[in-house]
Amino acid sequence: MSMTSLDYGKYAIFIWPALAVTAAVLAWMVADSLLRARYWQKKVQVLEAARAQPGEKPAP
Repeated sequence: MSMTSLDYGKYAIFIWPALAVTAAVLAWMVADSLLRARYWQKKVQVLEAARAQPGEKPAP
């Protein structure tokens, strides 16, 4: 049996769902990280803009 074989025999009923859940969680973590990074990047830009203009209040 080769290492690239995708035939898991009687254990396939456990392995394929586990792989699917793992892939879904990984995708969710990547998407969440990217969205949070974008949010915080915008927040930093707003704070830096407010810092450059001390007389004005930053937008919420």
